[in-house]
Amino acid sequence: MIYDIAIIGAGASGLMLASKLDKRKFKNICIIDANPKVGSKIKVSGGAKCNITNELVTYKNYLGDENLVKELLKRFSKDDLLDFLAKNEVFPKINPKIVKGTYFCKSSQDVIDMFLKLTTHVKKFLNTKVLDVDFHNHYKIKTDKNIIEAKKVVVSSGGLSYPVLNASSIAYDIAKKFGHTISKLDPALVGFTVQKEQFWFKNLSGISLLVHTFVDNKRFEGSFLFAHKGCSGPVTLTTSLYWNKGKIAIDFLPNKKIESFLRSNKKISAAFPFPKRFTEEFLKSIDLKDIAVSQLSEQEKEKLKVLKYYEFSPAGNFGYTKAEVTKGGISTDEINHKSFESLKQKDLYFIGECLDITGELGGFNFQIYFSQSTVCAEYLNKN
Repeated sequence: MIYDIAIIGAGASGLMLASKLDKRKFKNICIIDANPKVGSKIKVSGGAKCNITNELVTYKNYLGDENLVKELLKRFSKDDLLDFLAKNEVFPKINPKIVKGTYFCKSSQDVIDMFLKLTTHVKKFLNTKVLDVDFHNHYKIKTDKNIIEAKKVVVSSGGLSYPVLNASSIAYDIAKKFGHTISKLDPALVGFTVQKEQFWFKNLSGISLLVHTFVDNKRFEGSFLFAHKGCSGPVTLTTSLYWNKGKIAIDFLPNKKIESFLRSNKKISAAFPFPKRFTEEFLKSIDLKDIAVSQLSEQEKEKLKVLKYYEFSPAGNFGYTKAEVTKGGISTDEINHKSFESLKQKDLYFIGECLDITGELGGFNFQIYFSQSTVCAEYLNKN
């Protein structure tokens, strides 16, 4: 059998596409995935509650082609996604405790079950790893089990993050084979490792503080988590999206003026609103004793002012095993923005994480994947 459409990757973008394709027009659709079940990454997302979109989503929440992101969010907005979910009896709610404006589902499994219902007509090749794709009049997809033939192929197999869930480079390999440019790939939405000057972070593993971070002329607010390898937490993950090399900065006293604390007669550890362990380690790192603030010299007070703008250069990040997504990817300049068809190869389409568009933490990536899938499906249904 030659399938009308073969979708490589049964994740968010692939499942959304399959659910929106016109089954009267496309009698034979298949979806191929290396995992034993569909939606493996959906399952673990948002602490198994699937952070599916964000109330505050705009093009500013993405790294990539701004005009393309604007168009996608216009074509299939956050409200369109919430309507789609409601029609299919999935009702996410905002939980601002993790990231402001983030919609979470009751369970990630609800989203997977929704897609399973919507794609009962789609043949699923699971536990099946795609090895290569060839084109001679139509496509031949070589897998570790068989060869699957199709008139059109949509690649939605994701990036390199979460190798434990069978993430692979196959999307990039296929794109390269057909002449596409791949921009530099890096782990993103991931924690930072630290250099020797910040080893004190490691002694605070498990402590979380509300902070502001500064990177690449952007400012983010959220929970900063000290980790045994360095630092993590929601605000760190979003900061990592915009960090390449060089320094980032932290304001440990967001929305507060440090001068008000420097007028205290109390000991530093009592005057500042931090866990005692943090104050102890921070003071060691700047070589100050925990004495009364009123006894500090002006020079010592200047040392404390670094709490408002603590600069450091990460040593690196925790890598793809801990990264939520892969940034970089297949150049969107070589993709038709109205269809997601390759401009290099007819009837070959790319959607999802493999493209060079990456969102911040907080439901932004699922939103853009669903927007891409909808635009692609609408085009295929009409043409």
